[in-house]
Amino acid sequence: MVIDEPATATELAAGLNLTVDAVEDLLDELQREYNGYTGSTPDADTAPRGFELRNIAGGWRIYSRAEFADIVGKFVLEGQTARLTQAALETLAVIAYRQPVSRARVSAIRGVNVDSVVRTLTQRGLIEDSGHDPESGAILYRTTSYFLERMGIGSVAELPQLSPHLPGLEGIAEYYDAGRM
Repeated sequence: MVIDEPATATELAAGLNLTVDAVEDLLDELQREYNGYTGSTPDADTAPRGFELRNIAGGWRIYSRAEFADIVGKFVLEGQTARLTQAALETLAVIAYRQPVSRARVSAIRGVNVDSVVRTLTQRGLIEDSGHDPESGAILYRTTSYFLERMGIGSVAELPQLSPHLPGLEGIAEYYDAGRM
C-alpha cells in the first residue's frame, strides 16, 4: 500500500523473510479472502471487502473495488480540500500579503522553518513559483488563481486589511505623522 508500483512475490518474500512459494500462497489466500471467499468454497455470510488484491504488471497491489470507486473518489477529492493546519494558514497568509516573497523571508517572518509547509501549499495548488529574487536568486512565491477561487475573491487586493486586527497599533498613524515634522 505504500509503494509506487506493484510488489513482486520475490520482493515481498525478501521483506517478510519467507520463501517465494509461501508468499504466493499467502497472496492467493488474501486475494480470495478479500473477494469474500474463505477456504475452498464461497462463504455466503462473507461479503467482498471494499478493496481487492490484484496481480498485475508482474506484481501485487491493493486497489479499491470498482463498485466503490465513486465513494473512494469523494474521499480523495475531500482530502485535497481538507482544512489547512495552523502553520499552513499562517504561511499562506504571509505569502498572500507579502507576495512575491522568498521562503527564507517567510521563515524569518514566522520564526520557524517553512520548507515542508511551502511544499504542501504548492502541492495543493495554493501557491506557485513566481520567479527568482534578482539579488539572492531565491525562488519567490505567490498565490495562485485557485487560492483566489477558494477565498472567493478576484484579486489579492480584496484581502482584508490586517492593521485593524493587529494589537498595539492604535496610535501608529500619529507615530508616522510625528516623524514627518
